[in-house]
Amino acid sequence: MEAADFWNDPEVSQKKMKELKSMKDDVATYASLTTQFEDIETLIEMGYEENDATLIPEIEEMLTEFTTTYDAIRAKTLLSGEYDGDNAIVSLHAGAGGTESCDWAAMLYRMYTRWADDKGYSVEVLDSLDGEEAGIKSVTFQVNGENAYGYLKSEKGVHRLVRISPFNAAGKRQTSFVSCDVMPDIEEDLDVEINDDDLRIDTYRSSGAGGQHINKTSSAIRITHLPTGIVVQCQNERSQFQNKDKAMQMLKAKLYLLKQQENAEKAAGIRGEVTEIGWGNQIRSYVMQPYTMVKDHRTGVETGNVDSVLDGKLDIFMNGYLKWLSLGCPKGLGGDDEQ
Repeated sequence: MEAADFWNDPEVSQKKMKELKSMKDDVATYASLTTQFEDIETLIEMGYEENDATLIPEIEEMLTEFTTTYDAIRAKTLLSGEYDGDNAIVSLHAGAGGTESCDWAAMLYRMYTRWADDKGYSVEVLDSLDGEEAGIKSVTFQVNGENAYGYLKSEKGVHRLVRISPFNAAGKRQTSFVSCDVMPDIEEDLDVEINDDDLRIDTYRSSGAGGQHINKTSSAIRITHLPTGIVVQCQNERSQFQNKDKAMQMLKAKLYLLKQQENAEKAAGIRGEVTEIGWGNQIRSYVMQPYTMVKDHRTGVETGNVDSVLDGKLDIFMNGYLKWLSLGCPKGLGGDDEQ
């Protein structure tokens, strides 16, 4: 930073500044952990020396805080993927369950925005479609912040909700599904060949808030990659050209990741399959009746505090997923799926 030419390239210098801040934060967190650990040891020694059982609740509280911070920094060390440090683009699509699923999609969108707020990340909606009666049929949004993709990649898959539906007059339990797709916002120009003949580009009017311009012009863009069936949409930018550029960036990233996945599956001798947004394909279940539980079927991590999870407290699942990945994704770790 003391070099005379440090600020000649603002983009590079800003990146270095962010890297420095991240490293300083990690060092500060480690120093804080060391102090907490020493304080806990001191209190335990005092308790034994004075035979004072009243110190136990304070020690337990300090130990819980220490463990939470320790798990968070340990999980961060597992963010070693090529694009883990990038921003994330998340898409939610309501599946089986009608209006109930659209409401579930809206609940999940709120959950992720609350999580992003807690992390100090910003959220930018790229495309959305409201449900016919309530909720959201689909929404694509970008989460901006360090390691956003590294954490949110744990959320990719089908999410299942079991509850007494407010949209069911009979008051019966209902199961609904929403699929979540997560991809990194790769800013670099990826070397991905795309044949123009393989694309279908549609324009449509943007929906939702945005003023006269966004509602009166067909500036929203939908691009379909015919060979793979991949669809990307963007309606957030002001002009049709900006929306097209953003959609093409998203399509390139998806095709790049698809190619990486195919190469990995070929090397491992396995074949991935496209799953439906329905029974048997969920990665996580959120049960609100007859009991309360959120369970990740891949990692076995679960909690009975559904309200806390829906308020964005997702670290327990994200950290569990990163640990599970570091162990090579052992099969059967999560046990039998609850039906």
